[in-house]
Parts: sequence; C-alpha cells; structure tokens
Amino acid sequence: MTTFTKRSCFIILALIVSPSVLTTGASKFKAEKPCKRMMLYYHDKLFDGIEKDKANATSTTVANASKLGESNFGMLVVFNDPITNDDKFHSPPVAKAQGFYFYDRKDTYTAWFAYTLVLNSSEHKGTLNIMGADLMTEKTRDLSVVGGTGDFFMARGIATFQTDTVQGAYYFRLKMDKLYECY
Repeated sequence: MTTFTKRSCFIILALIVSPSVLTTGASKFKAEKPCKRMMLYYHDKLFDGIEKDKANATSTTVANASKLGESNFGMLVVFNDPITNDDKFHSPPVAKAQGFYFYDRKDTYTAWFAYTLVLNSSEHKGTLNIMGADLMTEKTRDLSVVGGTGDFFMARGIATFQTDTVQGAYYFRLKMDKLYECY
C-alpha cells in the first residue's frame, strides 16, 4: 500500500468510527445569553421626492422597483441612517448605519441588508459589519455580524432585529437587540 492509500483508509475509518466528526459546532450552539448586549434603534427616512423633505432624508432609492408584484421587488436603497439609544428620531445618534438594502421577493416584503454600523460614542468606538435577509413578516429576525473593528475587532455572531414602527412608505424604525459576539 502506498502512503496515500494508507492515509485515505485511515481517514475513512476515522469518519466511520466517529460520527461526531461530521457534526458541526453550529448545530450545537445554544447561546443562553448574549456575549454583548446593546439595544439600539435604527431609523430609516426614505427620500420621498419632495424637495422640502430632502434635509431629513437618510436614505434614497438608487434603482426603482420593478412592476412585478406589489412588494417593491428590485428596489435598491442606499442609506446613512442614524442609530440612537432610544426610539426618538431626533435623539443624539450614537452610531450611523451605512450601506444598502434591496427588496428581493415579488410575493412578499423581504429585503437583503449589507451595512456597516459605525459607532463613535463615549461607550463604544469601532465598526460592526452586518448583513443578511430581513424577513419582514417575522416578528424577529437575526442578521449575521461578519466582522468589526475597534471595540468590536473581528466580531462575529448575530444581531436580532424587530420592526418597531412603520409610518407609511417612507419611515421605519428597527430595534436591534442581542448582539452575539462569541468566540
């Protein structure tokens, strides 16, 4: 037997004898409590095309929705939204969310987000990169934390989102809670 054949047989035997080798750690992960917890409010004020409202807008459509369905399918929005510690739009921001989202289904409202949360407060400094599907019909949604800088150097985990309020087609507020930053 060649060295390659011996190694292959050993690997196959190890996989047969130890089925736990095939199980990923992700399926066993049960976070009893967040490693870090921050409750923040994300405010998105979409520019509605009215000149006098331009100063308060924090996001704008850069690709219009298709005419397929009633769900804004295909609409792409770029944003620079304020993040506050409370649910008040005019509270002092503790961070900015800078990125984009697009509506990705014809039959229901869902969006895909990718953004950087830029924190620059007395409590936290640095960035968190968050991305994933926002299934708006669900009460809570988890988006992936895929990296960070500063106080959040190499962060990973999830951020739980909940729609806090919707006012027409041009303003919504999300509550971000339970940031898991587990190593």
